[in-house]
Amino acid sequence: MMKKKLLIAGLLLINGASYAQNNWTLKSCIEYGLKNHRSNVVYANDKKAADAKAREALAAYLPSVSISGSIDDNLKVQETVIPAGIFGDHDIRVAFTKKFNTNPVAQLDQTIFDQSLLTGLKANKYNRESADLNVQQNNETIIYNISSAFAQIFVYREQLSLLHTNLDNYHEQMDITSQQVNKGTVLQKELDKVTVDYNNTVSKIHVAESNLTLSYNQLKYEMGFPLTDTITVDSVEAAKAFNNLAIAAPDANTFSAANRLDFRISQVNEKMLAIDEQRLRNGIYPRLTAYARYGAVGYGDNLNESFKSLATYSAIGIKLSIPILDFYKRNAQSSQAKYKHLNAIEQLKIDEGKYAMEYQNARTKVIQEQGNMDNNRRNIELAQSVFTTTNLQYQKGTTDMTDWLNAQNSLKEAQNNYLSSVYNFFLARIDLEKAGGSLKTFYLAL
Repeated sequence: MMKKKLLIAGLLLINGASYAQNNWTLKSCIEYGLKNHRSNVVYANDKKAADAKAREALAAYLPSVSISGSIDDNLKVQETVIPAGIFGDHDIRVAFTKKFNTNPVAQLDQTIFDQSLLTGLKANKYNRESADLNVQQNNETIIYNISSAFAQIFVYREQLSLLHTNLDNYHEQMDITSQQVNKGTVLQKELDKVTVDYNNTVSKIHVAESNLTLSYNQLKYEMGFPLTDTITVDSVEAAKAFNNLAIAAPDANTFSAANRLDFRISQVNEKMLAIDEQRLRNGIYPRLTAYARYGAVGYGDNLNESFKSLATYSAIGIKLSIPILDFYKRNAQSSQAKYKHLNAIEQLKIDEGKYAMEYQNARTKVIQEQGNMDNNRRNIELAQSVFTTTNLQYQKGTTDMTDWLNAQNSLKEAQNNYLSSVYNFFLARIDLEKAGGSLKTFYLAL
């Protein structure tokens, strides 16, 4: 019975039962999370915001129409002086307006040439690409977090299974020792020793059950699954998934920093900084715009009269704007953008080396943890063999309670080490997939 449990926990090949509808495999948990996690809404909105930003940038090169109007109540009408000698010998004061002045205007503006604006439009493509990459990166985060939570559940369930087996051993030993105490062949303290370990195991079971509940809640949270609903993980399918991890480690020769989404996002940001630098440099070019204006002007001694006397006018024209005295400001802004772009290029080179190191370290850790797991699996089998022999010897009276407890404690230590190594190996494998940028491939291969 013990070896059966170890074979499942030990990531050996298993010809398991088919998937049950009420049970969740690692793949089905990830599928649910990719569809239902609330962060999907956030990144979908970011993608829509990127599309809206692209439309905003394009709108600057499309026609724009504005309508304005003003009504002036000249509390004291301004007068202009006509110097003496033109219409007489004395200065003449005259007003060229009336108390009320209305002026509605509609104007259409169209940019004909703006090199800086044209350069900025190139960023639209990269804004959308960055939003798409952020969505993919969020999916990878969901895959990673669900896989980690799934591993915790598997380990805690295996721990509970082993603890219950140990509890059965203690209970059986308590019955035997109790009979021996009643017969007077052993002292009460021997029964007390077993009872203490029995009670400690009961406490550990309570802790493991609590940890298992917390792990289920963590899994449901990472999936976007209702916390109040029940979810059951299929242990056989879990063992299969872990076995696939053990035999499908990525090859060192397949690594490329471009597989990492964070690296690709940095590449996109570098391109956007290059565009921003170019946009600021292009601010030196003249800007040419065309306009068409239609309006009306009305004057009157009262407000109603100013509306009745409206005189319309219209105009079309071209406006050329040549920046001259903003050189220092533009040059300073361009220099800032230049150095930000250069830093982004250097950071890409730094990141490329960093990601290669992370991948190599992750591969090394996987190999180390797999060795630890295999060694601890063999060690637990040896500890089980020693305990079985010692238990038989104790029943025959050829050894004492101290040897029996030592053998049981050695078995418990081997079990704890093994469970720890199983969990560490699983996390190491997931970290390797993350370091290699292959979390999606890992999920699809489950």
